[in-house]
Amino acid sequence: MTETQVEITVLPTLADIAPEEWDACACEVGPAGRPVDPFTTYRFLSALERSGSVGAGSGWQPQYLTARAEGKIIAVAPLYAKNHSQGEYVFDHNWAHAYENAGGRYYPKLQVAVPFTPATGRRFLTHPDWTDTGRAALVQGAVQLAANNQLSSLHITFCTEDEAAAGQQMGLLRRTSQQFHWTNQNYVNFDAFLASLSARKRKNIRKERKQAQKFGGDIIAVTGDNILPEHWDAFWVFYQDTGARKWGMPYLTRKFFDEAQETLRDDILLSLAVRDGRCVAGAMNFIGADTLYGRYWGCSEHHPCLHFELCYYQAIDYAIAQGLTRVEAGAQGSHKLARGYLPKVTHSLHWVADEGFRDAIEKFLIAERDAVDEEIEVLTEYGPFKSVKDEDDGDET
Repeated sequence: MTETQVEITVLPTLADIAPEEWDACACEVGPAGRPVDPFTTYRFLSALERSGSVGAGSGWQPQYLTARAEGKIIAVAPLYAKNHSQGEYVFDHNWAHAYENAGGRYYPKLQVAVPFTPATGRRFLTHPDWTDTGRAALVQGAVQLAANNQLSSLHITFCTEDEAAAGQQMGLLRRTSQQFHWTNQNYVNFDAFLASLSARKRKNIRKERKQAQKFGGDIIAVTGDNILPEHWDAFWVFYQDTGARKWGMPYLTRKFFDEAQETLRDDILLSLAVRDGRCVAGAMNFIGADTLYGRYWGCSEHHPCLHFELCYYQAIDYAIAQGLTRVEAGAQGSHKLARGYLPKVTHSLHWVADEGFRDAIEKFLIAERDAVDEEIEVLTEYGPFKSVKDEDDGDET
């Protein structure tokens, strides 16, 4: 049997591939016609590029991989050359410091990822008829690209569990970390979700929601054509404030939000606190086929519990109403546990050129995986949900 010949190409811009060719590999579609993963679509990645959020001066230089066989594109990957480790959420700063302290040059490195987006999804984006061949070709192509350019490392972050297992079989190092996700247990409404919690947690959430409503205005949820340019004007202010406090500077440019209005608004849900016709706080979510992805939050005024309401409780309300399976609330945040979000494992893969450094990292990752598993077990045990032994001690209304 003749082995299939696969050609790997590196593209410096998404403009070099047709949207339908990229999305034929990247855009799995759910029953309602929504992308399973809104972040790997051509329109999302292209919006990052066209807005200048990635590219020259950003530290994220596109090197998109394509795999071609039998005259057609069978797989693609969002690959970037990076000269820093910002905007990744699976951080390797300690690796970089150790590598450079030993006299090596860690940057630039290669990163297969959706920039600034700690959401699990496929990273080796294969046509449905070419899963194994396409995935193997992309992994081999990315490793070869790193080796040919004498780069220190290749990182594939927030990949699926299936990809993590396959990548490990191909010789990549597997890393785990954790996030907090809310899971819909076929709740008919928010009160049904509350009924699944212990009495103390249930009372606390009701108290927080009442407190949030005291900011003096209305909370609205808008998506699609109901998102207006003035909503983005307000959200840019929120985003800048949060970015300045958390990262030192915002990752996304102002133009990204104009691109979002133009091409992404059907994929976006904004939860906004509005008083006297002016937005004072907001949360931005992306809508997948079965998941709501919480991405950004910000405010121009501080009000108690408004962050919890807009980011967590409004997201749960929307997921229940739309029949979504889960809410992924982004990176970090053990405070999410008390609000119904439980720890879940996330996965990444890594290739390191230097054999000695690779061996040291592998030993570290084995210990780290054990620690992550233990922490998830402990946190889940102390989660907010009722146990069989719990006795309801009454409720507050």
